[in-house]
Amino acid sequence: MKNQIFPSIALLFLLSACDVWRVQPQPIPIWSPNPTQTPGIVTATPVIFTLPYTQTPGIVSIASFTPSLTSTPETPPSPIPTDTFSAPTASSTPTPILAVEILGCNTSIDISHGMGEVTNAYVLVKNTGSVDVSNACALLRAADEDREHPDKKACIPILPPLNQVTLKLTVDSAYKQDTSIQVDASSNDILLIRVDKSACTDIGLFGGVPTDLGIIKPIQP
Repeated sequence: MKNQIFPSIALLFLLSACDVWRVQPQPIPIWSPNPTQTPGIVTATPVIFTLPYTQTPGIVSIASFTPSLTSTPETPPSPIPTDTFSAPTASSTPTPILAVEILGCNTSIDISHGMGEVTNAYVLVKNTGSVDVSNACALLRAADEDREHPDKKACIPILPPLNQVTLKLTVDSAYKQDTSIQVDASSNDILLIRVDKSACTDIGLFGGVPTDLGIIKPIQP
């Protein structure tokens, strides 16, 4: 058996030494390990996955809200305009001027008004100003006045400038007593002048009772 194997081996070497077929035998491949997959590298940069969206998603921006601690003061309403009053000046509206003179007094009995003794005063009222005095009135008062007499006040609708008028005024007074009197002259119920007389002299001593009562005349010099 051994003798058969050795000739065969020898023949194999012989044949291998001769290039009978003119073909070089391929070298026997040397085994090498299969390449391994490179391991993933983990870094601080996050991995971004791209999703297969067909539509671009909307971007929502959230703005920070800071509360305001200050408040805007409300604008006050415009004041409602009011009419202003301008006091009249001396040049536009001259002031009326009155002068009063007590001419004298007398006493009498007033039966028609149910009164006893009354005192009559005769008063001269003058307009010494430059304008008309409207509703010019003279009012008589007495220290011992009792009931109010209806003729204690007399008025003239218009007393022109530089004119005068004599008025008779009556008050209810005490019997046989000297009476101190007072006369107020006014225009439209505005007092312009006041004259007092402690003892009214008898009008009879100055020519008697005036005959031009209530008649407007120019001021006598």
